[in-house]
Amino acid sequence: MKGLIFDIKRLALHDGPGIRTTVFFKGCPLNCLWCHNPESRCFDTESYTHLDRLDGQVFKKQKEVGKWMSVDEVIREIEKDKIFYKESGGGVTFSGGEPFLQYEFLGYLLHACKHKGIHTAVDTTGYIKREKFESIYKLSDLFLYDLKHMDERLHKKYTGVSNKLIIENLEWLSERKRKIIIRFPVVPGYNDSEKNIDLMRLLLEKLYPNVNQIDLLPYHRMSGSKAERFGLEQQIAGIEKPDPAQLESIRKKFEETGFTVGIGG
Repeated sequence: MKGLIFDIKRLALHDGPGIRTTVFFKGCPLNCLWCHNPESRCFDTESYTHLDRLDGQVFKKQKEVGKWMSVDEVIREIEKDKIFYKESGGGVTFSGGEPFLQYEFLGYLLHACKHKGIHTAVDTTGYIKREKFESIYKLSDLFLYDLKHMDERLHKKYTGVSNKLIIENLEWLSERKRKIIIRFPVVPGYNDSEKNIDLMRLLLEKLYPNVNQIDLLPYHRMSGSKAERFGLEQQIAGIEKPDPAQLESIRKKFEETGFTVGIGG
């Protein structure tokens, strides 16, 4: 069996505990305005005109994004860093895109990693049909679960989909006492309002202590630079990184509830 992968990042430090290998699945049901992996959206191999600049000159070259890989091929890449997993408490993180779009392939990879004693994490949007979730949720040691906006109308405006299924799946996963770390991308002017933070805190308070950790992911301009390099349309522009004082304020709000809060993943 093969799956569509667009990148494998070794020695990753921000995709779960310890030193990790991050495997990026291609294809995503969301279309977030601030997506920092815009090349992950389409579930297909793609060819882009890649733009590089040097000394004021622009150079064009074709870049292929997306590669069909077998389970054994992916596992061989993962095992290259196995020594670092043991030393650091790390492992492999399956990210994207949305890994559950290829849930059968994901399941085979999780089975293989469990057999080899490799810690696994799945970074998910949560926008998944429940039957896909149910089929393999027990196989992952950890879920990195994205929450982007609590207002359903604004969530749909900024990501292209409702947040209803995402919240329902989070509640369902929490009830089954799976290890979950919430990931909240803080995007100034889009989801950093006090109202959104307070609504998110109210939701997570209901799930505490089953869910007790959240990582704040400050917006950065990687999405814009990537879009430019790949010749894609940049959906938002001119957004500054979140103010450090504001991030500390958000951190304190969640810490008051008892949450462990990280900044940067």
